[in-house]
Formats: sequence, structure tokens, C-alpha cells
Amino acid sequence: MRRGRRRRGVQGRIPRPVFIEDYPVSSKFTPSPKRGKEPVHLEHAELEVLRLVDMEDMSQEEAGEAMGISRGTIWRLLHRARKKVALALIEGRPLEILPSEKIDKA
Repeated sequence: MRRGRRRRGVQGRIPRPVFIEDYPVSSKFTPSPKRGKEPVHLEHAELEVLRLVDMEDMSQEEAGEAMGISRGTIWRLLHRARKKVALALIEGRPLEILPSEKIDKA
């Protein structure tokens, strides 16, 4: 089951759309040699947070303003993204970026 920013059930508020500036050119990274393990799925929002915080050297507050979401949400996305990337690297799993239709673009 995919976890992420979406409304579950009947109650609760509808999540705000996340602004994503750049979509990746590649959507799958495979280890060499292949081990036949289940892939790790990375969402576009998680990838965007990694790009802003780790590559662009933005603070979590600046990244939140750029994406139009709170700093707490940035922290959760960043924590989840780093954990997934580490899991893919250490266990030799393929890393797949989910299709853009599943994530809203503002």
C-alpha cells in the first residue's frame, strides 16, 4: 500500500497541493548487479524536498515556502525520503520514482 499525502476515508481535510518545480528525467534506478528485490518507491514530493534541502542548501523553512507547505511536512517528507534512499543503497534495491499523475502540481 502506498503511503503519502492523500485523503484517507471520509473525514479529515483535503491536503494542499505541493508545488514541484522540476520533474526528474529518469524514473528508475537499478543497482548493479541486480538482486531481484522489491523496489523502493519515492514520491515526487519527497524527491523535491531532497533536491531543495540537500542540493540547493535551503533550510526546511525556505523549502516549505518554496513548495507551499509547512516546515513540519517538509521534515516528514525529508525523513521519509532519506530513509528510502538509504534502504535502496544499503540493500541493493531498485529505486523507482512514482508517476507524476499521482502528485498534484500547483
